[in-house]
Amino acid sequence: MMRTSIIIPSYNAIDLLQQAVNAIRLYTDASETPYEIIVVDNGSTDGTGEWCVKEGISLISLPVNTGFPTACNRGLRIASGEYLLLLNNDVTVSHGWLSGLLRALHSSLEVGIVGPVTNYASGKQQVDYAVPSMADFHGIASAVGREQRGRTEPMLRLIGFCMLFKRELYERIGELDERFAPGHYEDDDYCLRARMNGFGLLMCHDVLVFHEGSASFKRGSLGELQSLVARNRQLFIEKWQVDPTIFI
Repeated sequence: MMRTSIIIPSYNAIDLLQQAVNAIRLYTDASETPYEIIVVDNGSTDGTGEWCVKEGISLISLPVNTGFPTACNRGLRIASGEYLLLLNNDVTVSHGWLSGLLRALHSSLEVGIVGPVTNYASGKQQVDYAVPSMADFHGIASAVGREQRGRTEPMLRLIGFCMLFKRELYERIGELDERFAPGHYEDDDYCLRARMNGFGLLMCHDVLVFHEGSASFKRGSLGELQSLVARNRQLFIEKWQVDPTIFI
Protein backbone atom coordinates (compact mmCIF):
# COMPACT_ATOMS: atom_id res chain seq x y z
CA MET A 1 0.00 0.00 0.00
CA MET A 2 1.18 3.51 -0.80
CA ARG A 3 2.20 5.70 2.09
CA THR A 4 1.43 9.29 3.08
CA SER A 5 4.23 11.48 4.40
CA ILE A 6 2.87 13.90 7.03
CA ILE A 7 5.21 16.89 7.39
CA ILE A 8 4.80 19.03 10.51
CA PRO A 9 6.92 22.17 10.96
CA SER A 10 7.14 23.21 14.61
CA TYR A 11 8.69 25.99 16.65
CA ASN A 12 8.63 26.09 20.46
CA ALA A 13 5.17 24.53 20.71
CA ILE A 14 5.83 21.07 22.09
CA ASP A 15 2.40 20.90 23.73
CA LEU A 16 0.62 21.54 20.42
CA LEU A 17 2.94 19.17 18.57
CA GLN A 18 2.30 16.39 21.06
CA GLN A 19 -1.45 16.90 20.73
CA ALA A 20 -1.19 16.83 16.93
CA VAL A 21 0.93 13.66 16.85
CA ASN A 22 -1.20 11.88 19.44
CA ALA A 23 -4.33 12.59 17.40
CA ILE A 24 -2.69 11.30 14.21
CA ARG A 25 -1.73 8.08 15.96
CA LEU A 26 -5.13 7.65 17.57
CA TYR A 27 -7.35 8.51 14.61
CA THR A 28 -5.37 7.11 11.67
CA ASP A 29 -5.66 3.43 10.77
CA ALA A 30 -2.13 2.64 9.62
CA SER A 31 -3.23 -0.71 8.19
CA GLU A 32 -5.66 1.11 5.91
CA THR A 33 -3.69 4.31 5.28
CA PRO A 34 0.03 3.79 6.00
CA TYR A 35 1.86 6.97 6.96
CA GLU A 36 5.08 8.44 8.26
CA ILE A 37 5.45 11.58 10.38
CA ILE A 38 8.29 13.99 9.70
CA VAL A 39 8.73 16.85 12.17
CA VAL A 40 10.82 19.79 11.03
CA ASP A 41 11.99 21.54 14.20
CA ASN A 42 12.61 25.24 13.51
CA GLY A 43 15.25 25.79 16.19
CA SER A 44 13.02 25.08 19.19
CA THR A 45 14.42 25.33 22.72
CA ASP A 46 11.54 23.54 24.47
CA GLY A 47 12.66 19.93 24.07
CA THR A 48 10.87 19.30 20.77
CA GLY A 49 13.83 17.50 19.21
CA GLU A 50 14.44 15.29 22.22
CA TRP A 51 10.76 14.33 22.39
CA CYS A 52 10.67 13.40 18.70
CA VAL A 53 13.74 11.19 19.07
CA LYS A 54 12.21 9.47 22.11
CA GLU A 55 8.98 8.89 20.19
CA GLY A 56 10.78 7.49 17.14
CA ILE A 57 9.54 10.31 14.90
CA SER A 58 11.61 11.28 11.86
CA LEU A 59 13.19 14.63 12.70
CA ILE A 60 14.90 17.43 10.83
CA SER A 61 16.45 19.81 13.33
CA LEU A 62 17.16 23.29 12.02
CA PRO A 63 19.37 25.74 13.94
CA VAL A 64 17.02 28.73 13.56
CA ASN A 65 13.36 29.43 12.81
CA THR A 66 13.20 29.40 9.02
CA GLY A 67 9.40 29.75 8.83
CA PHE A 68 6.70 27.51 7.39
CA PRO A 69 7.50 27.24 3.65
CA THR A 70 11.22 26.61 4.15
CA ALA A 71 10.59 24.00 6.84
CA CYS A 72 7.99 22.27 4.69
CA ASN A 73 10.44 22.09 1.79
CA ARG A 74 13.07 20.48 3.98
CA GLY A 75 10.53 17.86 5.02
CA LEU A 76 9.32 17.27 1.49
CA ARG A 77 12.86 16.53 0.34
CA ILE A 78 13.19 13.49 2.59
CA ALA A 79 9.57 12.30 2.37
CA SER A 80 9.16 8.77 1.04
CA GLY A 81 5.39 8.75 0.55
CA GLU A 82 3.44 8.69 -2.68
CA TYR A 83 1.17 11.26 -1.03
CA LEU A 84 2.46 14.36 0.73
CA LEU A 85 0.64 16.20 3.50
CA LEU A 86 1.57 19.53 5.07
CA LEU A 87 0.13 19.87 8.57
CA ASN A 88 0.32 22.75 11.03
CA ASN A 89 1.38 21.76 14.53
CA ASP A 90 -1.80 23.36 15.92
CA VAL A 91 -4.15 21.01 14.03
CA THR A 92 -5.94 18.11 15.73
CA VAL A 93 -7.17 15.50 13.26
CA SER A 94 -10.24 13.31 13.70
CA HIS A 95 -11.40 9.76 13.03
CA GLY A 96 -11.06 8.77 9.38
CA TRP A 97 -9.49 12.07 8.37
CA LEU A 98 -6.72 10.66 6.18
CA SER A 99 -8.87 8.04 4.45
CA GLY A 100 -11.41 10.78 3.69
CA LEU A 101 -8.78 13.06 2.18
CA LEU A 102 -7.28 10.24 0.14
CA ARG A 103 -10.71 9.25 -1.12
CA ALA A 104 -11.15 12.75 -2.51
CA LEU A 105 -7.63 12.80 -3.94
CA HIS A 106 -8.40 9.56 -5.82
CA SER A 107 -11.83 10.73 -7.01
CA SER A 108 -10.45 12.01 -10.33
CA LEU A 109 -7.17 11.87 -12.20
CA GLU A 110 -7.27 15.66 -12.45
CA VAL A 111 -7.38 16.24 -8.68
CA GLY A 112 -3.99 17.28 -7.32
CA ILE A 113 -4.63 18.84 -3.89
CA VAL A 114 -7.33 18.32 -1.26
CA GLY A 115 -8.04 19.86 2.12
CA PRO A 116 -10.53 19.50 5.00
CA VAL A 117 -12.99 21.88 6.60
CA THR A 118 -12.23 23.35 10.01
CA ASN A 119 -13.31 25.69 12.76
CA TYR A 120 -10.64 28.31 11.98
CA ALA A 121 -9.51 29.36 8.51
CA SER A 122 -9.88 32.09 5.96
CA GLY A 123 -12.34 31.50 3.17
CA LYS A 124 -14.70 28.63 2.54
CA GLN A 125 -12.84 26.03 4.58
CA GLN A 126 -14.10 27.56 7.81
CA VAL A 127 -17.36 25.96 8.90
CA ASP A 128 -19.66 26.78 11.77
CA TYR A 129 -19.94 23.80 14.12
CA ALA A 130 -20.30 24.53 17.83
CA VAL A 131 -17.37 22.83 19.60
CA PRO A 132 -17.66 23.23 23.40
CA SER A 133 -14.72 20.90 24.12
CA MET A 134 -12.23 18.62 22.36
CA ALA A 135 -14.31 15.58 23.37
CA ASP A 136 -17.33 17.18 21.71
CA PHE A 137 -15.23 17.97 18.65
CA HIS A 138 -14.42 14.33 17.97
CA GLY A 139 -18.08 13.36 18.25
CA ILE A 140 -19.06 16.16 15.90
CA ALA A 141 -16.29 15.26 13.44
CA SER A 142 -17.47 11.64 13.32
CA ALA A 143 -21.04 12.75 12.65
CA VAL A 144 -19.87 15.13 9.92
CA GLY A 145 -17.88 12.31 8.33
CA ARG A 146 -20.97 10.11 8.17
CA GLU A 147 -23.46 12.76 7.08
CA GLN A 148 -21.22 14.42 4.48
CA ARG A 149 -19.44 11.29 3.23
CA GLY A 150 -18.05 11.79 -0.26
CA ARG A 151 -19.13 15.42 -0.53
CA THR A 152 -16.45 17.60 -2.06
CA GLU A 153 -16.34 21.07 -3.58
CA PRO A 154 -13.97 22.41 -6.28
CA MET A 155 -11.82 25.25 -5.00
CA LEU A 156 -9.57 27.95 -6.39
CA ARG A 157 -7.31 27.78 -3.31
CA LEU A 158 -6.78 25.65 -0.24
CA ILE A 159 -5.01 26.66 2.93
CA GLY A 160 -1.79 24.99 4.00
CA PHE A 161 -2.82 24.13 7.56
CA CYS A 162 -3.76 20.66 6.27
CA MET A 163 -3.02 20.16 2.59
CA LEU A 164 -2.68 16.76 0.90
CA PHE A 165 -1.27 16.42 -2.60
CA LYS A 166 0.05 13.85 -5.01
CA ARG A 167 3.77 13.32 -5.46
CA GLU A 168 3.13 13.70 -9.18
CA LEU A 169 2.09 17.30 -8.52
CA TYR A 170 5.14 17.97 -6.33
CA GLU A 171 7.48 16.60 -8.97
CA ARG A 172 5.86 18.76 -11.64
CA ILE A 173 5.52 22.13 -9.89
CA GLY A 174 8.26 21.87 -7.27
CA GLU A 175 8.56 23.22 -3.76
CA LEU A 176 6.83 25.99 -1.87
CA ASP A 177 8.13 29.43 -2.78
CA GLU A 178 10.39 30.51 0.08
CA ARG A 179 10.11 34.19 -0.76
CA PHE A 180 6.91 34.03 1.34
CA ALA A 181 8.79 32.94 4.51
CA PRO A 182 8.05 32.92 7.37
CA GLY A 183 4.53 32.37 6.05
CA HIS A 184 1.27 33.58 4.44
CA TYR A 185 0.38 33.25 0.75
CA GLU A 186 2.83 30.43 0.05
CA ASP A 187 -0.20 28.11 -0.04
CA ASP A 188 -2.13 30.46 -2.35
CA ASP A 189 0.92 30.48 -4.61
CA TYR A 190 1.18 26.69 -4.57
CA CYS A 191 -2.49 26.26 -5.41
CA LEU A 192 -2.26 28.71 -8.30
CA ARG A 193 0.76 26.91 -9.71
CA ALA A 194 -1.09 23.59 -9.37
CA ARG A 195 -4.10 24.92 -11.30
CA MET A 196 -1.83 26.43 -13.96
CA ASN A 197 -0.43 22.92 -14.48
CA GLY A 198 -3.85 21.34 -14.91
CA PHE A 199 -4.47 20.04 -11.38
CA GLY A 200 -7.80 20.50 -9.64
CA LEU A 201 -8.39 21.35 -5.97
CA LEU A 202 -11.09 19.88 -3.75
CA MET A 203 -12.40 20.79 -0.31
CA CYS A 204 -13.68 17.78 1.64
CA HIS A 205 -16.89 18.56 3.51
CA ASP A 206 -16.69 15.13 5.16
CA VAL A 207 -13.32 15.74 6.88
CA LEU A 208 -13.39 18.09 9.87
CA VAL A 209 -10.22 18.94 11.77
CA PHE A 210 -9.69 21.31 14.69
CA HIS A 211 -7.36 24.24 14.04
CA GLU A 212 -6.02 26.39 16.86
CA GLY A 213 -5.15 29.00 14.24
CA SER A 214 -1.92 30.94 13.59
CA ALA A 215 -0.40 29.65 16.82
CA SER A 216 3.16 30.62 15.87
CA PHE A 217 2.26 34.04 14.52
CA LYS A 218 0.12 34.92 17.55
CA ARG A 219 3.30 35.14 19.63
CA GLY A 220 4.20 38.40 17.89
CA SER A 221 2.27 41.63 17.89
CA LEU A 222 -0.84 42.15 15.78
CA GLY A 223 0.96 44.94 13.95
CA GLU A 224 3.82 42.63 12.99
CA LEU A 225 1.38 40.03 11.69
CA GLN A 226 -0.55 42.59 9.66
CA SER A 227 2.70 43.91 8.17
CA LEU A 228 3.79 40.39 7.21
CA VAL A 229 0.44 39.59 5.57
CA ALA A 230 0.52 42.89 3.65
CA ARG A 231 4.11 42.32 2.54
CA ASN A 232 3.46 38.80 1.28
CA ARG A 233 0.25 39.83 -0.47
CA GLN A 234 2.30 42.40 -2.36
CA LEU A 235 4.92 39.78 -3.19
CA PHE A 236 2.17 37.57 -4.62
CA ILE A 237 0.83 40.46 -6.70
CA GLU A 238 4.30 41.28 -8.01
CA LYS A 239 4.89 37.63 -8.95
CA TRP A 240 1.56 36.94 -10.65
CA GLN A 241 0.08 40.38 -11.44
CA VAL A 242 -3.13 39.38 -9.69
CA ASP A 243 -4.53 39.99 -6.21
CA PRO A 244 -4.77 36.65 -4.33
CA THR A 245 -7.91 37.76 -2.53
CA ILE A 246 -9.92 37.11 -5.72
CA PHE A 247 -9.44 33.38 -5.08
CA ILE A 248 -10.92 33.37 -1.59
